[in-house]
Amino acid sequence: MRVVMLSKALVVGTYQRKLEELAALPDVELVAVVPPFWREGRHSLALERLHTHGYELRVLPMALNGHYHLHWYRGLGAALAELRPDVLHADEEPYNLATAQALWLAGRLGARRLFFTWQNICRRLPPPFAWFERYCHRAADWAIAGSHDAAGVLRAKGYAGPLSVVPQFGVDPEHFCPSSRPRVPASPGVPTPPRPFTVGFAGRLVPEKGLDVLLDAVFGLGGDWRLELIGAGPLADHLARRARAAGYAGCVRIGPQPSTAMPERLRAFDVLVLPSLTRPNWREQFGRALVEAMACGVAVVGSDSGEIPQVIGDAGLVVPEGDILALRAALGRLRDDPALRQTLAARGRERVLAQYTQRQIAHQTYEVYRAVLGQRCASA
Repeated sequence: MRVVMLSKALVVGTYQRKLEELAALPDVELVAVVPPFWREGRHSLALERLHTHGYELRVLPMALNGHYHLHWYRGLGAALAELRPDVLHADEEPYNLATAQALWLAGRLGARRLFFTWQNICRRLPPPFAWFERYCHRAADWAIAGSHDAAGVLRAKGYAGPLSVVPQFGVDPEHFCPSSRPRVPASPGVPTPPRPFTVGFAGRLVPEKGLDVLLDAVFGLGGDWRLELIGAGPLADHLARRARAAGYAGCVRIGPQPSTAMPERLRAFDVLVLPSLTRPNWREQFGRALVEAMACGVAVVGSDSGEIPQVIGDAGLVVPEGDILALRAALGRLRDDPALRQTLAARGRERVLAQYTQRQIAHQTYEVYRAVLGQRCASA
């Protein structure tokens, strides 16, 4: 089967590992169509060619780059006419222009078509997004939802076709893995210097991620601590000002990191926190940083927003969203109980290996492709 996958997310090099796993499966000829970069606010993430074995990574220029729902690809029609895919996988929401563009062009060629959704809040969309969504619901031969909540929303909004629940990406457990080295090299006879209790966050620096709650929690934690906020976004300057005003500028580090550096950065944390806050038009869809940290053997704490409790399971601590005192208590508990940190870290690694590796996600996606081509029956 020849599969064309359209995805702006695949500019991130670590995500491309799923494509290598897909391309290694029987009878798969895979082409991934990606933009040369993706613009995120004031920052641009250039295409990282990290995992490119076994498939073609084709770059097409993107119009309206940085506009999540209105971007589209120049030259996509000609590329699809050349490639003649059996399956077109638009790895985008059904209310995005790029999804409607891809499904329409692929339909003219007789390809089977599917889209992906994380949307976990049922809301009415204004034109033209409602038009894109209705078209994609009618045109798609299959849909993939990233969570059961997203699948429920898709049904509530009228999608009646075949549906599978598969997370968008997993993690590579060989890349995201616990460190085999001590955190601080020690020489014989030389005592290991104390290291601050290190709390980390990785993701977009936006209000809905609950970062002000996290700052308030650590500011009252006491003792020797360090906070690392890995990411970029409109809240970066605000968070830095808050840290300076509270006298903690030297304890708080803020800034983006390339995806290739993430395993090493995560392994430097004692705990990773995802304190997301539900908004009227948003709630946490998955929390990829959680599974990356769990794969690295790092204990995790999350709020109870959206999919976070289901992702963490019994492999971390879950606190009520927006509850500063509960988050502070959870961090204090993990700081003061290294054995608990180790237990949760081990459970997290086991949970990722059982459910969230790139290989497992690739196999589940492959089964969708087989089903959409009628090679075997599958059900949502």
